Amino acid sequence: MAAEPTAIESGLVVSVQGEEKRVGLDQALALLKVPSVSIALIDEGRIAFGDGATPDTLYQAASPSKVVAAIGAMRLVEAGTLTLDEDMNAKLTSWRVPSNDFDATLKVTLRGLLSMTGGIGVPGFLGYEVGAPLPSLTQILDGTPPANSPPVTVIAVPGSAYHYSGGGYEIAEALMQDVTGKPFPKVMQDLVLCPIGMTASSFAQPLDAVLAAKAASGHFSDGKELPGRWHAFPEHAAAGLWSTPTDLAKLLVQLADVWQGLTSIFLHRQTLQQILTPQHGGPYGLGVTVAGDGASLVLMKRGQNVGYQGCLILYQVNNGGNSVIS
Repeated sequence: MAAEPTAIESGLVVSVQGEEKRVGLDQALALLKVPSVSIALIDEGRIAFGDGATPDTLYQAASPSKVVAAIGAMRLVEAGTLTLDEDMNAKLTSWRVPSNDFDATLKVTLRGLLSMTGGIGVPGFLGYEVGAPLPSLTQILDGTPPANSPPVTVIAVPGSAYHYSGGGYEIAEALMQDVTGKPFPKVMQDLVLCPIGMTASSFAQPLDAVLAAKAASGHFSDGKELPGRWHAFPEHAAAGLWSTPTDLAKLLVQLADVWQGLTSIFLHRQTLQQILTPQHGGPYGLGVTVAGDGASLVLMKRGQNVGYQGCLILYQVNNGGNSVIS
């Protein structure tokens, strides 16, 4: 039975100053000082409900950018352009992973980067105020001005432990650019956004005037708007996607169809199975957090950029893909 939109718009439980309250969506937004929200629901393998400021309003996806980046990387693996377990420095040409004692024996690999087990540091990024100089990818990786983040380095033996690392996704971004000869936004447009029909989504940083007119402003936790409305995130793979819940739902519908064997045009089921397999004992598969298996399988990715928060969840019920993206 299809889910009712009213189940999402009412009966929410929020905590305000330690007190839990059951309220409707509008009340929840007011109590939490959230100016706007956008939601999409997948039920029985289709997008059943989408609501928000407007259906075309763009939000910063934040860390769910990593899901799109990882799927793009896996399409390059399927094509034979990349391999999961090769030393990253074998194909990197624009930058090199700086070697140290940690990777003397075991090397940094794409599998490690996508699963957060590559031994790479720099958990996340703060972005840049509108009008500020934006660093190149090499400056981000080296931690040199105008980058406002530290250098991306090997901080643990690759494969030894889970370390959340946006920095690792920036190495993966460099790799994808190097092997394709294209800027990362174009790589993602060709590999993921266009094939799935995510026409409202873009890795453009900064936004052009047309996209900026469709974008929701970021806000602090007190409800105040960010100066300049948002920060730019030239760290595309880690945090740079602008999107809508409906567009992200299109991606999850495609993954659910692949998982159920309904299509293999976009991605092979064996590839998706690798994506959904936790790596090296951590909570991450290749680009997503994974829990359970079979009918209880859950795919999840949360994220936050300065001024924005989002979450996507995909789970199996009665062999059908169900999810909420907000």
